[in-house]
Amino acid sequence: MTSFQNQFLIAMPSLDDGYFNKTVTYVCEHNEEGAMGLIINLPVNITLGDLLKQIDDEDEKHPVRELSDSTEPNETLLADNDESPEFSPSEVLADTTNSLEQLVLSGGPVGQQRGFVLHSTQPGWSSSLALNKELMITTSKDILLALGTNKAPEKFMVTLGYASWGPGQLEEEIQNNSWLTAPADNDIIFNTPIEQRWKKATNKLGIDLAHLSNDVGHA
Repeated sequence: MTSFQNQFLIAMPSLDDGYFNKTVTYVCEHNEEGAMGLIINLPVNITLGDLLKQIDDEDEKHPVRELSDSTEPNETLLADNDESPEFSPSEVLADTTNSLEQLVLSGGPVGQQRGFVLHSTQPGWSSSLALNKELMITTSKDILLALGTNKAPEKFMVTLGYASWGPGQLEEEIQNNSWLTAPADNDIIFNTPIEQRWKKATNKLGIDLAHLSNDVGHA
């Protein structure tokens, strides 16, 4: 099979799904059992600093579970909360990257009370999974406590939830031209304003958004 791990999924205009409209998803894992990814351009109306305060306030009622290096996305957990922050997928919000003022993202419609820290490679965290030589996901509380300090990774973002596909589902959706695929780009993930990421990802493929055809295949 062709694996789309470490690729971007760029939503085509033909994708008839309000949640994924004009989204860019980083594929963390893709194998015969399915795929798991994080949307990188769908903001939640809460800053990282405010989220950390919520987690701290709820810590006694909702203890943080540590995670072994499991590839099962439904085991990945930073903290449990009774309520997920409200957000509007269509709302464009300003963000400040690599600080506590950056916006938290909705990583996908599944498990939106679960948190993921996608960050530049840095060893030493309790529960990390290396995605490639430059990217890791960490899901333990120790990295949360370090964000905003000189112990934090150089680049990072926090998402709530994730996107998932069953066996063969992602391949079928790509064949049906729901998604463009392109190699992941850390500059888009960490340095590009949220509202510009979909356009910049399509521009890297040399595609004019005004003439984007439903017949375009993957790159």
